[in-house]
Amino acid sequence: MGLLALPALAYQQYILALVAIIINRIFDGLDGALARRQGITDCGGFLDITLDFIFYSLIPFGFILANPEQNAIAGAFLIYAFIGTGSSFLAFAVMASKKNIENPVYKNKSLYYIGGLTEGTETIICFVLFCLFPGCFVIISTVFAILCWITTASRIWAGYHTLKNRPLRS
Repeated sequence: MGLLALPALAYQQYILALVAIIINRIFDGLDGALARRQGITDCGGFLDITLDFIFYSLIPFGFILANPEQNAIAGAFLIYAFIGTGSSFLAFAVMASKKNIENPVYKNKSLYYIGGLTEGTETIICFVLFCLFPGCFVIISTVFAILCWITTASRIWAGYHTLKNRPLRS
C-alpha cells in the first residue's frame, strides 16, 4: 500500500498519497501487533525494517518527482539525512547483537537500537504535514532533515560509548 503513495505524489494527488501513507502505517502497526502475539522472528524483523526504510525514502522522492525545480534539493537533503539515521540505527543494532547487548527499553523489538528525536512516529507526522501542506515541503523537509542529523549525531555518540568497552561475546 505504501508504494501507491509514489505515483499519487508524482501526480500531486496529495490526499490520495496521504490515504496510502495512513493505510501503510496501519498495516505496519497490525503486523507488529501480530508478531508480538505470535512471536518475533528474525525474518519478520528484517522485512519490517527494510520495507520501512524503503517506504521512508519513497515519500520525499515522490515530492521531488511532483515538483523537481522546487523540491529536489530539500528532498535530496532529507533522503541523505535518512541515510544517516538508518545507518546509525542498523550499524548499532548489528554491533549490539554481536556483543550480545540486550535492549533494556524495547524488549519487544527484534533488534536493539538507540532512539532519537526522529523515529517512526515523528517521520509519519512529517509525511502527513507534507501531504496537508505540500507548498511547505521545502521548509518542513529541511527542518526535519536537520533533526535527523541531530539524531544521527546522538546515535553515533551513544553507540560509540555503549560499544567501546564491551568485549565480544564468547
